[in-house]
Amino acid sequence: QYSFKEVFGTLVAQKELFDVVAKPLVEDLIRGKNGLLFTYGVTGSGKTHTMTGSPGDGGLLPRCLAMIFNSIGAFQAKRFVFKLDDKNGVDVQSEVEALLERQRREALPTPKTPAGKRQLDPEFAEMIDVQDHCRAEEVDEDNVYGVFVSYIEIYNNYIYDLLDEAPCDSIKPKWNNCNTPVRNGDFVPPQSKILREDQNHNMYVTGCTEVEVKSTEEAFEVFWRGQKKRRIANTQLNRESSRSHSVFIIKLAQAPLDADGDNVLQEKEQITLSQLSLVDLAGSERTNRTKAEGNRLREAGNINQSLMTLRTCIEILRENQLYGTNKMVPYRDSKLTHLFKNYFDGEGKVRMIVCVNPKPEDYEESLQVMRFAEMTQEVEVARPLDRPLCGLTPGRRLRNQAFREELSRKLELRGGPVGAGPEEPSAAELFFQSFPPLPSCELLDINDDQTLPKLIEALEQRHKMRQMLTEEFAKNVLAFKTMLQEFDSSVASKENYIQGKLAEKEKTITGQKTELERLEKKIKTLEYKIEILEKTATIYEEDKRNLQQELESKSQKLQRQASDKRRLEARLQGMVAETSLKWEKECERRVAAKQLEMQNKLWVKDEKLKQLKAIVTEPRAERPEKPERPSREREREKPLPRSVSPSPAPSAPVAPLWPRCSRSAGERWVD
Repeated sequence: QYSFKEVFGTLVAQKELFDVVAKPLVEDLIRGKNGLLFTYGVTGSGKTHTMTGSPGDGGLLPRCLAMIFNSIGAFQAKRFVFKLDDKNGVDVQSEVEALLERQRREALPTPKTPAGKRQLDPEFAEMIDVQDHCRAEEVDEDNVYGVFVSYIEIYNNYIYDLLDEAPCDSIKPKWNNCNTPVRNGDFVPPQSKILREDQNHNMYVTGCTEVEVKSTEEAFEVFWRGQKKRRIANTQLNRESSRSHSVFIIKLAQAPLDADGDNVLQEKEQITLSQLSLVDLAGSERTNRTKAEGNRLREAGNINQSLMTLRTCIEILRENQLYGTNKMVPYRDSKLTHLFKNYFDGEGKVRMIVCVNPKPEDYEESLQVMRFAEMTQEVEVARPLDRPLCGLTPGRRLRNQAFREELSRKLELRGGPVGAGPEEPSAAELFFQSFPPLPSCELLDINDDQTLPKLIEALEQRHKMRQMLTEEFAKNVLAFKTMLQEFDSSVASKENYIQGKLAEKEKTITGQKTELERLEKKIKTLEYKIEILEKTATIYEEDKRNLQQELESKSQKLQRQASDKRRLEARLQGMVAETSLKWEKECERRVAAKQLEMQNKLWVKDEKLKQLKAIVTEPRAERPEKPERPSREREREKPLPRSVSPSPAPSAPVAPLWPRCSRSAGERWVD
């Protein structure tokens, strides 16, 4: 029995599998976090089908693409606004630079057909026809997005670019008997790619083709173009067995809009580049079952070796976490583990789908697969922190759109530029209107002495009013400066106070976060120990039950043996008593017979003595009367004393008892 977070039956729909497994990874991708999804299992267990799907029912990969473009479709940047560099980074270009880049690409000899005019390949058109229109809930509308895809494979521990347009037969090369490529002009061996580490310690493939895509159809067409180049072969267990690990990488670049909500912010520090890797692992297989030879045998060995390295890395990570050790994890032993080293170090979320084939022939290998997959759940990796905010006001895009709509509406209503009606007087005009009006300055007569004095008087009044206004303005300016200085000092003091408070709060929060992390690690350690103790207790309880059952069975056996022993003892005692009584009677009978025989012999001897005495003492003429011979019947009627003799054992001889009995009988007769 093995435990997993979720178990799906054989009739599960692709949508249900996607909602549980892949949808959270796509949501994290849009939030700026990395993700990794494996399909793992025995060869022929359905890993590629789970990833790509079938016509009419797309798998995880087309559904991920559809969800991405359904979520960010309205917020995509124009093509070439985002530009990936050679060091796993991304730059942002202005609209003019992007336009020039598009014109330069269109001027190439082999221009690409626009996505809207391209006819879909009927071979995969039904796979991407996803009707549920799934989308992420939290999409930052003040950002612009760009999607880049790449497709690589790891074959015989070498990395190859499946989107490379090089004119070479990299899938079906011609090999000679020495397992080396034939040197002719038709075949050019594919160039393997190199893994490097960027400034953020993330691994990437140098020189890998990365295509910017603007729709689900365009992205899946790129995938299908690389899928046709992937290495597959016919084996005894699978007609189309994958001979390499394939990795489809989706990169999502996003940058915030400026304060006006119109153009992309031209700051590289504000760009976020997240990545989702969909990995279709080649199946583990046993060569004695696949009957592999030559190239197939070498491929199987490299596949099993890379999967074994993946398992070793997971086991060492688990051991380091459980026991606090610091063993070196052998990432570099395989290109597969080296490529995803940063994921296992905590730079993203990792999920694994275990595909199991119910065939009885795959039983042993399926057990190994599920045992390894269950162990991987015990490995905990640290999650990266959320990216910092850009500091701009949210809702900029919507406000800019609302402003443009309102401006266009006013233009339509007025039929011209906004504000073409009568202009309102400005503040300067109102200020000059408050001065005394100037009298007429026209001189009609040379002797006119009133016009100039009136003009001089009006100008003097205006001058006085101007001086008064200037003094008042200077006073107001001084007061305003004083007020501003007081306000600045109060603001500075408040800022210092707030900064101090914020520093204290940040220290408190940092301490609390550290304490929380420590407690979480302690809780996880204690939970694991509790789980181990529970399993140990369960094992001990099972052993206790088994021992109790064994003890009860042995006690019952001992009771049966004791009862059998008692019955046997009783039976033996009865047999001994019966045998003793039998031998006592036999001894008495033989003693009585011997006594009678001895009595007869003594009587005969007495008679002979009496006769001899009578012959000697009496004359021959006298015939003495013959005494009566005692009969055996009267002797039998006389009670005879019983001799005490030990009861003989059943196997002891009884002959020694006879002389003893005869001797005591003779003594008794003489007495």
